[in-house]
Amino acid sequence: MLLKSQPQICAIGADGGHAKLRHDKFGASSERGRKLLDQLELELGELVATAAEDAARAENQAEIRPGAPPRRPSRGPLPAHLPRERVVLPSPSACSCCGGKLSKLGEDVTETLEVIPRSWKVIQTVREKFSCRRCEVITQPPAPFHPIARGRAGPNLLAMILEAKFGQHLPLNRQSESYAREGVELSVSTLADWVGTAAATLSPLHALIEAHVLAAERLHGDDTTVPLLARGKTVTARLWTYVRDDQPFAGPAPPAAVFYFSRDRTAEHPKRHLASYTGILQADAYAGFGELYLASRKPGPITEAACWAHFRRKVFELAEVVRAPLAAEAVRRIDRVFEAERAVNGCPAADRLTHRQSVVAPLVVSLQAWMLETRGRLSRHNDLAKALDYALKRWAAFTQFLSDGRICLTNNAAERALRGVALGRKAWLFAGSDRGGERAAMIYALITTAKLNNVDPRAWLADVLARIADHPASRLDELLPWKWQRAQTPATAAA
Repeated sequence: MLLKSQPQICAIGADGGHAKLRHDKFGASSERGRKLLDQLELELGELVATAAEDAARAENQAEIRPGAPPRRPSRGPLPAHLPRERVVLPSPSACSCCGGKLSKLGEDVTETLEVIPRSWKVIQTVREKFSCRRCEVITQPPAPFHPIARGRAGPNLLAMILEAKFGQHLPLNRQSESYAREGVELSVSTLADWVGTAAATLSPLHALIEAHVLAAERLHGDDTTVPLLARGKTVTARLWTYVRDDQPFAGPAPPAAVFYFSRDRTAEHPKRHLASYTGILQADAYAGFGELYLASRKPGPITEAACWAHFRRKVFELAEVVRAPLAAEAVRRIDRVFEAERAVNGCPAADRLTHRQSVVAPLVVSLQAWMLETRGRLSRHNDLAKALDYALKRWAAFTQFLSDGRICLTNNAAERALRGVALGRKAWLFAGSDRGGERAAMIYALITTAKLNNVDPRAWLADVLARIADHPASRLDELLPWKWQRAQTPATAAA
């Protein structure tokens, strides 16, 4: 049996070489997989549009041919929370046959979804002056607060610009062109000035979010590339993220994310980011995290927890590229661990730990034994051997979740937080400066944290920008996304 399987083992490193090279360039990594999904969604949309066009043409022809069955598409109800505008078509006042009086039997209502185009307005705040005829003292109400002291932009406009740039990946030059088509001329320099000033206004909230994230018992950490403009060319900078998400183990703390910018990927950056942190870090095997796990570290070592999704991805690529039976078997065994773990997602840490020790641990022990036995039969140059070594050399970090119910099996929370950055850099192409990268990191943290708490980032930013200057500094935490309550105007309060 061993002799029969040996040629297959060698094929992973030999005949699969060209396939591996092709996969490295064109295959599905996390970001390439997202692009593939986007392409498939685009193709699906085109197919649906084509089918609808053909059906509409057929329906028009059916109207010409009497007796043809009408088209009856299946549609879901329109959102119930939207306001309804009732348009009653004029009806006859008398019977067309005998002229008699008509009595209403009922009505048929057809609902159509419509949108009111974006409208612009200029708010004139009038401060009347009064003088006292007796003492000649002049009185006037104080000037109202503006989110941008030297600007003329309202909070809703500022929130729209910020969310469009960092949430919808729409660069300022495209926003400027869009506003111009609507009759409002706003130069890119004006928009950029507003973005910078709004970022300064929101920085106290970012500091609170940062403190909240770094107070977590467990963090997800990851980084991604960001092109940075430098002397007429672009260099590869980095955006780092650390995510606090206690929902998988039913923790009461709200989720939040913080981002940092750096010009390179040296180890000094995570050391600075996590200088005072001593909890659990879920991350990939980036060597720059290594010093954080040392027992001699001050103020104390960080506990390393590895990501099983990274390990699975390595062996899955081999199973997908060269159809290697051993790699496919490794994927099947890893998937059993994921399936067993799925049963306690969202449960309290104690329940997760009990389930893991009784159900998941035997699967992990069996997987390790199979990996060691298989690894002993492979050359150290074999691709599958390298994938297995990735986990075996870090087995303590990979099995840390078996002794702590707070730890997740994967680092997907951090990867999801970085997904918007990956999409955005294709739209705005590069960060213009180090300060621009730092500013982007701050706004990404605000928008991502709002989304993690199921809060509309644009509505939240607009309300915060309108209130933050007059809000007491000692109660600034009330404006954080997980505590936020939209300020009521007299109109909304009456409603």
